[in-house]
Amino acid sequence: MAKTYEITIDGKKCTCEHGEYIWDVAHRNGIKIPALCRHDAFGDHRACCRICLVEVEIKGRRKVVTSCVYPIECECDIYTKSEKVLEERSVVMALLAARSPESEKIQGMAKRMEADTGFERLIKLDNEKCILCGLCVQACNALGTGAISTVNRGTDKEVSTPYDKENISCIGCLSCANVCPTGSIAFEEDAESRTIWNKKFELVKCEKCGEVIGTKESYEFAKKDAKDDNDALVCDACKKKAIADELAATYRLA
Repeated sequence: MAKTYEITIDGKKCTCEHGEYIWDVAHRNGIKIPALCRHDAFGDHRACCRICLVEVEIKGRRKVVTSCVYPIECECDIYTKSEKVLEERSVVMALLAARSPESEKIQGMAKRMEADTGFERLIKLDNEKCILCGLCVQACNALGTGAISTVNRGTDKEVSTPYDKENISCIGCLSCANVCPTGSIAFEEDAESRTIWNKKFELVKCEKCGEVIGTKESYEFAKKDAKDDNDALVCDACKKKAIADELAATYRLA
C-alpha cells in the first residue's frame, strides 16, 4: 500500500500518495495550474513548456519546480501563485510568445499573465505558432505511424515529415492537429478531401448517414488494428444505433 501524505496547495489541505505529481494532485482538488505540453491522452509527460512552475516549501526551504513531473515524497506546502512563481512564469511566457507570435492562445496567455513581450533581445519568429512541445510527434508515434518528427537543430528545429516531403506513413488522421495546444498544424479539408503534411487524402463517408468517417487510409488503419473484417463503411454513431436497435428488438421478442 502506497504511503500517503497530507500537503497544502495554496493553503488547501490535500491528500496524496507517495510519488504523485504535484500537477495531478492540484488538478484533482480543483486547483488550476497552467500547462501547454501536457495532454490527458498520454501517461508520460514532457515537461518542456515550463508554464506549470510552482513553489514548494519543505522544512522552511523553498524552491521552484515543474509541477507536472515533480513527485511528492514528503509533507510540504505548495504555492501556485506566489510572487516568485508568477515572475518566473511571466518570463517563460514571454519566451513562448516570441517563439510563436502567430498563436492566439499563446498571445492570450501572455496577456493574462502580464508577460513582458517587449524584450528587445527576443527575436520573434515570423509566421510561427509552434512551441516545439512535441505532443504531435508523441501522438503520431503512439498511433504507430511515426510520420512526423522533430527535424534540424538549434533555431532551425521544427516538426515536419522527412525532408518536408509527402510521407507514405501519414494516414491523415489529424491526431497530431488534435493534440496541438497552439493550433500550429495546418490542414485543409473540403467535402471530398483533406490535405495535411503535403499529402492529399480522399475522405470516406458513412454509408448510412453520410457523415465523414475520416480518410481512406485512417479508416483502413483503424480497421486493421481492430481486426475488423466487415467491409461496410459505417460511423461509430450508426454502429451504436444498430446495436441499440438490435438489443431493443431482442428485448421485445423476449
